[in-house]
Amino acid sequence: MPHHSRLSSLVLDCPVEDLAEAAAFWSRALGKKIASVDQDGDGRYAELETAEDEPIILLQKVDHAARVHLDIESDDIDAEADRLEALGARRIGFVKRWWVMEAPSGHRFCVVRRQRERFGPHLNRWE
Repeated sequence: MPHHSRLSSLVLDCPVEDLAEAAAFWSRALGKKIASVDQDGDGRYAELETAEDEPIILLQKVDHAARVHLDIESDDIDAEADRLEALGARRIGFVKRWWVMEAPSGHRFCVVRRQRERFGPHLNRWE
């Protein structure tokens, strides 16, 4: 069955106690207003404002080294994870409602559900 996917988010993994300072820095550095310093109410995610045709920029509080990872959004996360496995990626684990994947290059990324109501532009269709 066909499904769709596209680059959704750039996620800045931040090993900090409070995301507010990191969000303030990246807001000023990128010229993007802060949309939320506590997106889900658990203190783990902050978001910067981006235009509808730009990737979402998230800051995520983590317990590992600072890094940046990509999120790929899909209307069928299992089909997208299968497709990426066929390309050489491997599933690391399912967390809450997304797949953590690893590329053959060793880079971690996530396959997530649709992140915005409008699912496009720049949408890929996979058979």
